[in-house]
Amino acid sequence: MASSLMSIPDHLKSEIFVRLPEPEDLARTAATCVTFRRVVADGSFRRRFRLLHAPPLLGILDRDGFHPALPPHPSAPAASALAHAADFSLSFLPSHRRWAVQDVRDGRVLHAANPEPQVFTELVVCDPLHSRHILLPQIPHDLAASLEFPVRCQLLIASPGAGVNEAAAAMEEAARAFIVVMIAHCETGPAAFVFSSSTRQWRAAASKGWDDLFPNQEESTMISSMHRKLVGCHYAYGCFYLESTMNKKLLVFDTRRMEFSSLDVPRETSNMFGLAIVEAGEGRLGMLDIHDETLGGKCDLCYYIRGNKGESSSQWKIEKTISLPYDYQYYIQASTERYLLLRKLGPLQSISSSLEVEYVSMDVKTLQLEKVCGVSFGFSLASARIYTSFPPSLLSAPTI
Repeated sequence: MASSLMSIPDHLKSEIFVRLPEPEDLARTAATCVTFRRVVADGSFRRRFRLLHAPPLLGILDRDGFHPALPPHPSAPAASALAHAADFSLSFLPSHRRWAVQDVRDGRVLHAANPEPQVFTELVVCDPLHSRHILLPQIPHDLAASLEFPVRCQLLIASPGAGVNEAAAAMEEAARAFIVVMIAHCETGPAAFVFSSSTRQWRAAASKGWDDLFPNQEESTMISSMHRKLVGCHYAYGCFYLESTMNKKLLVFDTRRMEFSSLDVPRETSNMFGLAIVEAGEGRLGMLDIHDETLGGKCDLCYYIRGNKGESSSQWKIEKTISLPYDYQYYIQASTERYLLLRKLGPLQSISSSLEVEYVSMDVKTLQLEKVCGVSFGFSLASARIYTSFPPSLLSAPTI
């Protein structure tokens, strides 16, 4: 059998290996022999495998550190290995600074030193698995000078990715690349600066006024206070989506076009327990919202999908309603392109100051709910974020 497998051409081996169901299977394959390792280590193969397989949800990262997914969650073995191998205490960072998590994506963590609602703060992108970091340069004075003094800022990280037809070298570079986005909420409108790890430079996006993004508001005070009412942030298809608590709209920042816009939210959404934006596939946006008319009784998780502009309708349509267990209170905590994270409290009769909070994940492809872990009720709940994927090294080519 081994002789027969070795005689198969490499391009056919690639077609076989890319269909392996789990990354663990791929790792075992690469360790089998030099020939198999050569196929699996090829940059174009790794790119195809990442496109076909969602990155695993490994746990939750909050102010108390990393909480790995626990059995029976399917990612529990990999999460346990990551918890032992990675340095989430950030001992490799300069010790004289106090770093706070701002955003997490693709296994990388964006931190700010002594975070304040200002533009000029020290930023660092960390790779806890390889104990490496990149300190970002400050925004150049000529760019910052044009910015109106912000009320507060949001700091975000994303991966620009590469096209499926690009050369292997370009795909490998794209796998290591990232961008950091600083969105400033100013009195007259939002502004954005984008740092690219490829160019090591900041760029400024064209700003836009609140009245242009959210026109026809009835209350004159609504526009001036809009910058204080943008909460949460979600990422899908290269765009960040910020929730507005004042109307049924989202503020959208397109990282490719470097421009702001707004997007309507379905009127029937409550937004009382948060909402999430995900990638529904084929370029379509998905939105999740919790309906709980009885406040603690029966509640449903509603999944909406919005068609593309080229389709017959680009309006939101409800795709599925998922009943959540009775006598528990659910909140949408966070989301990634593929996963939703719910915070589960209850049973409601036993709520107390020592309550254990349970985190539940949902894969938007399967719509299956799975317990991730439990944490103590506390201040860190507000900062809990999904941690997915094993990051490619920040400073060298990824290895297997």
